[in-house]
Amino acid sequence: MAETHSPMHQFEVHPLFELPKLAGYSIDFTNASLFMVAAVAVTYLFVMMGMRQRAMVPGHWQALVEMGYDFVHNTLRDTAGEGYKPFLPFMFTLFFFILMANLLGLVPYSFTVTSHVIVTFALALLVFVGVTAVGFARHGLHYLHMFLPAGVPLPLVPLMIPIEVISYLARPITLSIRLAANMTAGHLLLKVVAGFVVTLGAFGVPLMLVLVGLIGFEVFVAFLQAYIFTILTCVYLHDALHMH
Repeated sequence: MAETHSPMHQFEVHPLFELPKLAGYSIDFTNASLFMVAAVAVTYLFVMMGMRQRAMVPGHWQALVEMGYDFVHNTLRDTAGEGYKPFLPFMFTLFFFILMANLLGLVPYSFTVTSHVIVTFALALLVFVGVTAVGFARHGLHYLHMFLPAGVPLPLVPLMIPIEVISYLARPITLSIRLAANMTAGHLLLKVVAGFVVTLGAFGVPLMLVLVGLIGFEVFVAFLQAYIFTILTCVYLHDALHMH
């Protein structure tokens, strides 16, 4: 029973139904799979319901969708610079998938897929590979000049190149850990405080107010972490398009 109420219990992955193994690897449909599908479905419904009528004078839902689109569009345009438009659909999808996954994780008895590094690393690796491919497609082998900033004195070249290469290769690691760590820490704190509220009974009313405040803060963090992941992707895309 104690294990069931452990703060870490909310991060456990459980198979909902089993599937035959593929090349010796489990491909069971898990609670993590369910909430990733849910994040995609909620994003799709959010956009489709908002743009269903496409009125000249938008209603509340359409205005909300247009605000989200404008937010991602302006972020990408201002950060990535010229040549950003082909990447707008991907950035819009990336931002809203992370946002919806973060927000769904705040629903009681749900699962926060973005608290798992394997999920955030898969997203970060997708960004890393895509941005690198864009860089080489646009600049060819000249893209390797990314690892040797202009104006570096010749004696520092053997030192600067390894530093730049390590910094570049660390991008998916830092990008993924930042998101997963923030979502994990926030949910752990909520679980611990909620446990104290239940344990203290009537004396836990002041803590209940703290819990409500923490939930509001976690909603803000859900938006903030989706934004940080997106804007860092835009920065990496800027480097691939224009180099530094």
